[in-house]
Amino acid sequence: MVQTIGLVINHTKTNADVIATRLIAAILRCRGQVIIESKTAEALDRPDLASSSDEFSKRADMIFVLGGDGTFLGAARRFSCFDIPMLGINIGHLGFLSEAEPQDLEMAVTRVLNGDYYLERRMMLETCVWRDGACVHRSIGLNDAGIGKGSFARMIEVQIYVDDNLYDEFSGDGLIVSTPTGSTAYSLSCGGPIVVPHMQVMILTPICAHKLVARPCVIGAEQKVRVKVTASHSDLGLTVDGQVGFPLQSGDDVVVIRAACETILVRWQERAFFSILQSKLRGD
Repeated sequence: MVQTIGLVINHTKTNADVIATRLIAAILRCRGQVIIESKTAEALDRPDLASSSDEFSKRADMIFVLGGDGTFLGAARRFSCFDIPMLGINIGHLGFLSEAEPQDLEMAVTRVLNGDYYLERRMMLETCVWRDGACVHRSIGLNDAGIGKGSFARMIEVQIYVDDNLYDEFSGDGLIVSTPTGSTAYSLSCGGPIVVPHMQVMILTPICAHKLVARPCVIGAEQKVRVKVTASHSDLGLTVDGQVGFPLQSGDDVVVIRAACETILVRWQERAFFSILQSKLRGD
């Protein structure tokens, strides 16, 4: 039973603090409890609700994320390994990962505190950069891992191995390894397939491959992807969820596997994936 709701707020969004104040009032009216991290509590002038980061992840039964998809992705990387369900409230642009809008605050709070929702688990990716026999960078992501060249650099060479078997190699701008959740993000823009979220797979999508045939490929979630990157220049890197960046060097291996953590999304029963897909991609 949900009693304590933690709030994650992107203060850079227009009216974020006003909406957060309304949300806090709605939760308290419904006899729920609210906790917010210390910096957010200071920004909202609510020291009575302040919690340290450690306490926040231990005490919250559920997290409401106020922001856009980027805010939600950041929260997923922070809190997924604590197994805390998260509800997205969209105050951004697309809001593909959100389930509620600012005008729905009262309804969302009431439904959550009454248990009128279901939980949807989404697989995540773990990425490790291997250099000279050592893992020099490790990260997890909900959407994708992108391996590519910089904006003004020449092409890079990628060799793609699946379970240590060579799948493909090409020159181009790079490769995206995505989850089903990420299939509607960067991968979609590069011609990758849309995959329903409950599938347990990874999608390999080439980025501007300089080759007559270079197609996206869907593989099992338990398989291992290894990408060897070579280039005649130094402007190349890894980006996780479009937010976490790490510079790569020619000769690096980027290994991507299914992460041990999953993101738990709060969903309303009446909202189907394909209706959300059509609405968001039409810009409704």
